[in-house]
Amino acid sequence: MSLGPPDRTTPPIFRQGPSALTKLLLCAASAVFLMVADARFKVVEPARAGLALLLHPVQRLLLTPVDAWDNFGDYLRGSQRAMKAESLARQQLVQQAEKLSRASQLQDENQRLRALLGLRPALQVASQAAEVLYEAPDPYSRRVVIDRGASHGVQLGAPVINDAGVLGQVTRLYTLSAEVTLLNDKDAAIPVLNTRTQQRNAAFGSADGSGMELRFLAANADVKEGDLLATSGLDGIYPPGLPVAKVALVERRGDSSFARVDLQPMAQADSVRHVLVLQPLAQHEAAQAEAAAAAASAAAAQAQTKATLKSAKAAAKAASTPGAKP
Repeated sequence: MSLGPPDRTTPPIFRQGPSALTKLLLCAASAVFLMVADARFKVVEPARAGLALLLHPVQRLLLTPVDAWDNFGDYLRGSQRAMKAESLARQQLVQQAEKLSRASQLQDENQRLRALLGLRPALQVASQAAEVLYEAPDPYSRRVVIDRGASHGVQLGAPVINDAGVLGQVTRLYTLSAEVTLLNDKDAAIPVLNTRTQQRNAAFGSADGSGMELRFLAANADVKEGDLLATSGLDGIYPPGLPVAKVALVERRGDSSFARVDLQPMAQADSVRHVLVLQPLAQHEAAQAEAAAAAASAAAAQAQTKATLKSAKAAAKAASTPGAKP
């Protein structure tokens, strides 16, 4: 006799309900019937619509994380595109600013070149254009180096000007370049003429290289702030009438018999790039005198040749006339 729990399974004689095969066939037939009825008569359409209406909030709730993830991805991608677009816009802005700066520099340079080209016909001496390469490395002098030298016809002592006035003078000459000493150099000097009073004097570079000054000028001299000083042309180097400097300060002290006169050069060397190198006035006048002498000699030779030809023609005509005495 077994001591385990009693068997509580239902005996096969008491089983209720259809069999599994009957249920399968019944479900299959119901499915086929519903499909045919829905396809032909749209019987299940209202039920489907009602079920979709009931399930719509559930679907929207289940789609919320998906939509949030997609929106987050779109935000990240949009931020990256915006950052790239901003970086590109900044680069384009820098390029445009650089182009604008270059255009402004070219415009200023064009104006200076036009002023130089307009100045050349007014000069009575030969000139040639040059470009400033760099400033001399000597900290105790004010000199610049230009790209024209002895091979280009530049002469030692030649004046150098720009559209504003006299810049300096060639003091050292090389084959392909030249060194120009500026007017505000401590060793520079230039004879000047006060355009208001027609008083002649000499202007020197200041000791600190910041400007120019008139030395040994009497305290009662007629000079005022704002007077324009130009070249006098008496030194045989600078052509007359070129602007040199403007009187910036006049100081008269009772304990000194000389006045302190500070000048501001008209040509600012720090902003000069293109200049004109002039032929020294004395050499220009000598060249003009030689040219005039050569022209006079040529004219005399031509006149003598014409006279000789005229005499030869007259002699030939007299010889061809009948009865003319030889």
